[in-house]
Amino acid sequence: MSGTKGDHPDGFTAIILAAGQGTRMRSQRPKVLHEIAGLAMLGHLLTSVRAAGATTVCVVTSPQQDDVRSFVAGHDARATTVVQEAQRGTADAVLAARSVLETVGEPVLVLAGDVPLVTPETLQATARRIREGADVVVVGFTAADPTGYGRLICDASGMLRAIVEHADASAQERAITLCNSGFIGIDGEKTLTLLDDIGNDNAQGEFYLTDVVAIARARGGDAVVYEAPADDVRGVNSRAQLAEVEAIWQARRRRTLMEEGVSMAAPATVHLTHDTQIAPDAFIEPNVVFGPGVRVASGTRIRAFSHLEGAHVASGCVVGPYARLRPGTVLAADVKIGNFVETKAAEIAAGAKVNHLTYIGDAEIGEGANIGAGTITCNYDGFAKHRTRIGPGAFVGSNSALVAPVRIGAEAYVGSGSVITKDVADGALAVTRAAQVEKPGWVTKFRALMQRRKDRAS
Repeated sequence: MSGTKGDHPDGFTAIILAAGQGTRMRSQRPKVLHEIAGLAMLGHLLTSVRAAGATTVCVVTSPQQDDVRSFVAGHDARATTVVQEAQRGTADAVLAARSVLETVGEPVLVLAGDVPLVTPETLQATARRIREGADVVVVGFTAADPTGYGRLICDASGMLRAIVEHADASAQERAITLCNSGFIGIDGEKTLTLLDDIGNDNAQGEFYLTDVVAIARARGGDAVVYEAPADDVRGVNSRAQLAEVEAIWQARRRRTLMEEGVSMAAPATVHLTHDTQIAPDAFIEPNVVFGPGVRVASGTRIRAFSHLEGAHVASGCVVGPYARLRPGTVLAADVKIGNFVETKAAEIAAGAKVNHLTYIGDAEIGEGANIGAGTITCNYDGFAKHRTRIGPGAFVGSNSALVAPVRIGAEAYVGSGSVITKDVADGALAVTRAAQVEKPGWVTKFRALMQRRKDRAS
């Protein structure tokens, strides 16, 4: 094969089939919207096809899938959606995008929306085979257990001769481990003429995309196989398979982060989200969970059993163990967040310390401030949230309650056990606890009284 095809030297058109019901998921949610690392499977695929250079992306949906169409619009504004009115097979699904295919001259890649791990490299390699002269490229993989998969039958020259389903395969063909992934690339200039020749003369009465191989060969065209890593084309048809794919994604992402300079003491115990950002020279201890929207800067240590979501952590911070940073938390450089501390919508300035058993919500904490153990910002009055502002260098004693809205001034002190309901001036001491009272000999008298009562009762 030689030469190039298509109007764009590196681009391709992606047709993503997402109309399946996914009944084995046993869910009211469309299968392609089930999440891997906090992002719908379809979102992972849309991201990959764009990263690979797709110039046109079209998602095929069923009539009832308004939520899928809304997701596509929100995730990729340039992508389009079309409706497959009746599910009559995979070739019929592709033809639902006829309006897109009528103007295509570049390679067309037909992908499944429930296969979220395909990499840009695999997509680019498939499109490249079309540009090099193939009419059809079937993406295959070597299966450890090929049972149930269609087998890719190649001739002596390596050209794809046929796709044989497992049920129809001979014993010799079943011994083949090169299997069909369901991903197919087609010469864009020939896509419609090939698909329009596919019939439905089969037991199910459906139009099968895989028939495009035999039709292309019958016309003297070339059909070839591109073998991808098995994990790239791993599909999801059940909750168990969803968990397996999640584990693969997590392992890939952890490996990438470590290659980029992030340290992890026990990588398999760290859970990441699709948009987690961790800079080189950060250190992640075991059993840390990163929810959506987290950025961690270089030189930071996230200690064991901490949970971060929607939080930005600057360089030199120490978080945890057993800390929870909720959305809106922003830590400046060298902040210390200790064990069993929870923060939410909190801006904590450089060098501040919140070390133990504390809740900081809807708050601003100044540079170098120290918040004692058991302190609570009482930010919610049952109707609205209110802010607490703590000045630089302030010291809040243990077991204090700061009833918002309230301001603790710069260098101010709050005595332990205080309930602060009014602003505290800069450099002032605020104490609200009752005066200590001591009664000498009280314990002896109390114990004697209790003993007499016990004796009478018996």
